[in-house]
Amino acid sequence: MSGFWRYLGRRMALLPIGLFVVVTLSFALVNLAPGDPARAIAGGLADEETLQEIRVDLGLAEPIPQRYASYLGDLARGDLGTSYFTNLPITQEIWERLPDSLELIVMSLTVAVVLGLAVGGIGAYYRGRAADRISRLATSALQSIPDFFLGLLLIYLLFFLLGWAPAPVGRIGLMESRPPRVSGGLLIDAAIAGDWEIFASGLRHSIMPVLALGLFYSAYFAKTTRAVLAQAFASRQVEFARACGLPTRTIWAYALRQARTPILTYGAILFAVLIGGAAIVEIVFAWGGIGEWAVDRILSLDIPAIQGFVLVAGIITLITYVALDVLVARLDPRITYGAEGS
Repeated sequence: MSGFWRYLGRRMALLPIGLFVVVTLSFALVNLAPGDPARAIAGGLADEETLQEIRVDLGLAEPIPQRYASYLGDLARGDLGTSYFTNLPITQEIWERLPDSLELIVMSLTVAVVLGLAVGGIGAYYRGRAADRISRLATSALQSIPDFFLGLLLIYLLFFLLGWAPAPVGRIGLMESRPPRVSGGLLIDAAIAGDWEIFASGLRHSIMPVLALGLFYSAYFAKTTRAVLAQAFASRQVEFARACGLPTRTIWAYALRQARTPILTYGAILFAVLIGGAAIVEIVFAWGGIGEWAVDRILSLDIPAIQGFVLVAGIITLITYVALDVLVARLDPRITYGAEGS
């Protein structure tokens, strides 16, 4: 068996252990945190007898180990529980909102990667010169503005002043209807249904939230890209290519090849961060994704919903990092296989 397949087998073998840790942490973080969901449901004027009845109905009166065992048993059947407030299955609530959040994250990450690579690459290539100073100034400016505030600025500029973007009322206009659900993501479902009018409306309503997240995270991406590409441009391989008079695009290709591992790693980290990190922007633009839903459930102390969100976010993060490890191993076997002792 080759080193890569041995490495892949080890990573896949560790996946169940990682999942168990995520499940346990999601239970512990929610059930050991302060707060009384029964009082949140009944209100501040409820007497102790009413509160106790609610705790018994919700299973909150049981000891923690018994609740943990019930939680594991429900998970084994694919049951994440039922919301205390909507009385809907948590699996259904997450499934209805996650695809829209993933569309927002993918579009925002694309903007962040393209802009970050361009700005960071220019800064690294022209290190110490005017272009580098301008790129660092732009990066610092974008880093200093929180993503939700950037969203508010975009609303004022693009919607209120210029009228170039539609009102921030969700994924489509108030009088428009979503296409039949297939994947759950608006743009994908509109493309599948051939409803290009809704597809175009969805893209227009995506401009401001995607720019808010994309511009904010492009600053961090540019900073990382500049650091790793500057080292790559100063490497012997690139210096030798320059001395040989090779074309600029070839020199860039050599530098990007050397810097691809940290750039890919940072991209995967950003993807995982955005699963929960896009929540405030989702609220600002009434996106209706899982982040907006999670914030609302946290404020209501809806334990099954919070557990479900933490669990899903943790699983997506875990799978992303495992996929990243495998991808990096495939692209750069020198580092990974050496660490595995093959």
